[in-house]
Amino acid sequence: MRKTTAFVGMDVHAETIAVAVADGRGLVRSVGTIANRPEAVRRLVGKLGDPADLRVCYEAGPTGYVLFWQLTQLGVHCDVVAPSLIPTKAGERIKTDRRDAEKLARSYRSGDLTPVWVPDAKHEALRDLVRAREAAKEDQLRAKHRLGKYLLRYGQRAPDGCRAWTSAWWQWVRAVELPHADQKTTLLDYILEVDHQAQRIERLEGAIDRAIAAAPAQLRTIVDALQALRGVAKVTAVTLATEFGSFTRFERASQVMSYTGLVPSEHSSGAKNRRGAITKTGNSHLRRVLVEAAWHYRHRPRLCQRQKDLQRTLPAKVSAAAWRAQERLHRRYWLLSNKSKPKGKIVTALARELVGFVWAIGTETEQRLASATH
Repeated sequence: MRKTTAFVGMDVHAETIAVAVADGRGLVRSVGTIANRPEAVRRLVGKLGDPADLRVCYEAGPTGYVLFWQLTQLGVHCDVVAPSLIPTKAGERIKTDRRDAEKLARSYRSGDLTPVWVPDAKHEALRDLVRAREAAKEDQLRAKHRLGKYLLRYGQRAPDGCRAWTSAWWQWVRAVELPHADQKTTLLDYILEVDHQAQRIERLEGAIDRAIAAAPAQLRTIVDALQALRGVAKVTAVTLATEFGSFTRFERASQVMSYTGLVPSEHSSGAKNRRGAITKTGNSHLRRVLVEAAWHYRHRPRLCQRQKDLQRTLPAKVSAAAWRAQERLHRRYWLLSNKSKPKGKIVTALARELVGFVWAIGTETEQRLASATH
């Protein structure tokens, strides 16, 4: 006779893991706290019983998915749950590791937790590389702002007609003379920091190119298909592919829009319908690249040379979906613009619809590859 399934909640920290178990319909009991080490987790699983009868969950966080991979290798079913979607009581004012573990076990047993998609080790490595490049771009922007504001503080202005960050502008910056030696040292440090960030971005982009070349054929095919969309070049396509992970895990386009946090917030009651700004509760990396890509649709529909070259290798459905996206989003941009909507809101609305086309192309490509392998 098969034993009752035990639902285990783990409150994971860098050094410790608080554990609680909910058996069947009984009370939730605390098992205690163990060290966050592979051998301690292995001993815990042995004490809890048959791995096939265990269901373990813990919150997604800075500790990553190492515990998930270890438990999976031990034959234990594990779910990593979204922390922001864990039910909380309004009157709770006491928070401890033991209580958090018990709440996880109780909510897991009742089915109130929302699991997140967990990548494999190779997929996460590529995603880390893409996010490192994004962080380098943010650092470069801060370094540029720091340099520009430093020059402005001392009244140093570029010659008329000299655009910032061009080669002519850099020649002027490197020739700037400040009266004090300390000022010169600071200016040189700011210049070197901008150069350092540019080299860092170049190095990471080269690593991304090599990683894509060595990636599985399925991922390369999805990256190529996504580049059929306007405003989606290689880095953006890789970001979309790595952050989504699997497009077929979403059943509808509306779910993808919610996942990116691009849907409007709502507080409606009775006959009143109130909608506010976008929720921003989803994947911020996806949201950023989608908004950047959406700006391109203010221009009339056309294919650049890169897209024309891709058309020869892409399926007809993918090419048709990308062209429909250009026509629809361009038309919608000017429709909203003629209503005097702010450009920021217009582009956000376009990004919300663009992710629907991204999902359609990604799903079509994954389904086609799956049918080809069977």
